[in-house]
Amino acid sequence: MRSRRRHPLLVPVLLCASAVLVARPTAAMGDTEGPGGLSADVVRLYEEAAVATRQYEAGRREADVQRGRAKRLERLLARERQDIAALHGDLGRIARAQYRSGGGLPHTAQMLLADSPEELMRGQRAVWQADLAVNNAVTKSRRAEARLVADEARAASAWRALERRNGELGEIKRGIEQKLEEAQWTLQGQADASVAAGACRGPVRLDQPRTGFTQPWVAPVETYELSSGFGRGGDRWARRHTGQDFAVDIGTPVRSAGAGRVVKVSCGGAFGIEIVVKHAGGYYTQYAHLAAVTVSQGERVAVGQWIGQAGTTGNSTGPHLHFEVRLTPQLGSGVDPRKWLAARGVRL
Repeated sequence: MRSRRRHPLLVPVLLCASAVLVARPTAAMGDTEGPGGLSADVVRLYEEAAVATRQYEAGRREADVQRGRAKRLERLLARERQDIAALHGDLGRIARAQYRSGGGLPHTAQMLLADSPEELMRGQRAVWQADLAVNNAVTKSRRAEARLVADEARAASAWRALERRNGELGEIKRGIEQKLEEAQWTLQGQADASVAAGACRGPVRLDQPRTGFTQPWVAPVETYELSSGFGRGGDRWARRHTGQDFAVDIGTPVRSAGAGRVVKVSCGGAFGIEIVVKHAGGYYTQYAHLAAVTVSQGERVAVGQWIGQAGTTGNSTGPHLHFEVRLTPQLGSGVDPRKWLAARGVRL
């Protein structure tokens, strides 16, 4: 059994050349008008973060390709520089050979010094061949130098494009994270005010995702990291920890582990904002330290339905979901949630 699982929701985006910049949030962070209000804003920002993450991963792969292309250009440039150096060496050797063989003598002097017409023709042919070799070497050298200049420009352009993409990506990432953090803590502030007043603000209605679950039970959150487990000791609990904690961010949608009926919605005490759901078979599940609820007491819920959003209300040291499985609605009848879910095909 695995004791730890992490499904990153917000992965801390190189945009590929054809990627579209992620859309900015359409609602202001303090605006509570419209379906779901601030709670819906947080969920939308999570969705935007997921889009940005996919773009980031696509861009990162493109950046790896771009980096490899730039490195190949650098290797090509190094070879071209070596070829040009070799061509310059060839030119020097040809020039020296011409000088030693008299290739630089005027045509009239060559005629006077030749012993026979055949010797003159051979000398002319040698000079012509030497001149041709020099001209070819010069042409090759000039072409190589022009190619080197073009390839250097291509390499520099590739690295500049990579840097620009990194900059665009960083701005998008920082913008989403800032808006999400502001929305999360505004939502948490509203939740803390409800707990202090001991009265719930009423459910927020979020657009439910299309799930189509075929299994009767699911984990209470989709994205999580397990933290404090059932039965664990510590200063924060009177005796032992009575549930399983899931480390998640404020505003993370909380799901009903199974179909049932909401028998309790409370907004005060050590558990802060909490929900208790009764399931077939006589078991109850509790979802505590929430920042918002999306259901009303007495409402029937389906497996995987969003019933609230995680937070850090009540006796909590940081954002997480406290999840319990009980034999009664009251505290003190809890069983190990991990073992209980595992027996029903859900491994955390």
